[in-house]
Amino acid sequence: MERTEIDAVRRMPLADFLARLGHEPVRRSGNELWYLAPYRGERTPSFRVNVAKQLWYDFGLGNGGDIFTLAGEFLQSDDFRTQAKFIAEAANMTVTGWEKPAYFPKPTEPVFEDVEVAPLFRSPLTEYLEERGIPIGVASRHCCRLNYGVRGKRYFAVGFPNMAGGYEARSRFFKGCIPPKSVSLVKAKDTTADECLVFEGFMDFLSALTLGVTGNADCLVLNSVANVGKAVELLDGYRRIGCFLDRDEAGRRTLDTLAKRYGARVTDRSSLYDGCKDLNEYLQQTTKKQKNNHQKIEEK
Repeated sequence: MERTEIDAVRRMPLADFLARLGHEPVRRSGNELWYLAPYRGERTPSFRVNVAKQLWYDFGLGNGGDIFTLAGEFLQSDDFRTQAKFIAEAANMTVTGWEKPAYFPKPTEPVFEDVEVAPLFRSPLTEYLEERGIPIGVASRHCCRLNYGVRGKRYFAVGFPNMAGGYEARSRFFKGCIPPKSVSLVKAKDTTADECLVFEGFMDFLSALTLGVTGNADCLVLNSVANVGKAVELLDGYRRIGCFLDRDEAGRRTLDTLAKRYGARVTDRSSLYDGCKDLNEYLQQTTKKQKNNHQKIEEK
C-alpha cells in the first residue's frame, strides 16, 4: 500500500464513512455530530464525531480515535492494513493490487425484538412527521408504524419498507434500520416508467411527494449512499434519472457515480433546494414561510 493511498484513506471524513455504512447523526451541536453507537445497540446517542478534528469518541465504551481505529471497532481487528482496506472499500476507492475484501464487520447482537407492523394513524409519530412538513395523508400511503422491543422495553417508530423485507425506522428519538438494509423502489404504475427519481432517504422522498415534484416517475430511495451499488441494478431500464441527493460530499460522490455509469441520462435536481442540505430541509423552510405568510394575511 502506497503512502499516497494511505493519505487518501485518512482524508475521508468520518461522517461520510459512517454514512456509507448506513449510519446518520441523530443531532449536531457546533462541530460535533452525535450518533447512536454504530457497532452496538443503544437508544441514547453516546457516540461523538468532531468534524473539525476528524476524531470520534464513544462515551459508552470510553474508546475513541481516528478513522482507522473506528474501522477497527467495526472489524474487531487491530491490523492497520485490514482497517485501511475496509475504509477504501466503503469509499469505493480503487487501489491497484487490492482484491475485494472477503471479510465483513463483526455483527452486533440483535437489537430489535418482537417487531410488529401496523397502519400509521394519527399519533405522536404523525405529529413528528408534520413538524418536518410531511402531512399524514402522504406518510400513511407509504409508511407504517413499527412497534418493537429493545432489551425488554417497548418502543415505536415510523417504518418505511425496503425491497429486502427490512424497514428504515424514524422517530424524534431514533434513527436506524430494522435489517436487512436495502433500497426501496416505489413504482408510479404497474409498468416501468421512463424516468426514475433517486433520493438518499425516505424523508426526502416523502418531501418530494408533498411538494408535488415526482410527476409520473418511479422513485428509488437509497436508504444510504452505501446502497448505490444495489441501485444501479434497478436503474438500467430507465431513460431518465433525476437525482435529489444531499448537497454534501457524500451526495456529490453518489451523483458522480451515477453520472459515470449513465451519462446524460442523469440530471441533478438539487438546484431546487439550493442553500439547504436536502429536500426535507427545503420543505420545512417552505412550510414555515407559508405559515408565516398565512398568519400575516389573517392579521390584516
